[in-house]
Amino acid sequence: MSNLSIKDVPEAWAAALRQRALRNHRSLQGELMAIIEQAVRDGSSPPGDVPLSGASSPARATRQGTLVGYDRLGHPIMRYGWKTIEQISDEHRLRFPKPITGGPLAVDIIREDRDSR
Repeated sequence: MSNLSIKDVPEAWAAALRQRALRNHRSLQGELMAIIEQAVRDGSSPPGDVPLSGASSPARATRQGTLVGYDRLGHPIMRYGWKTIEQISDEHRLRFPKPITGGPLAVDIIREDRDSR
């Protein structure tokens, strides 16, 4: 893999990139890689041009998400994955129609752990 270096980045830009990385739960390096990957993927290339190796890995493709709106600060709200929360909830209700009973209560587990010391 190649190494790239950008010199003399204005501090305001660097701070904005750090904030963007935090919002996306990435390191600064990971955020910069995502930006570059997006630019390479969206860049216009001649027909029949072979994509760069590693430009679109399956792991990164799943992190694209779908824009579903914006929060009160104007940051994008992204939906990742294929199923909504309601779909996942319905699937779990089908798999586990009855509530789980008969197991130990959390308070009993904590009490037993505390008393064992």
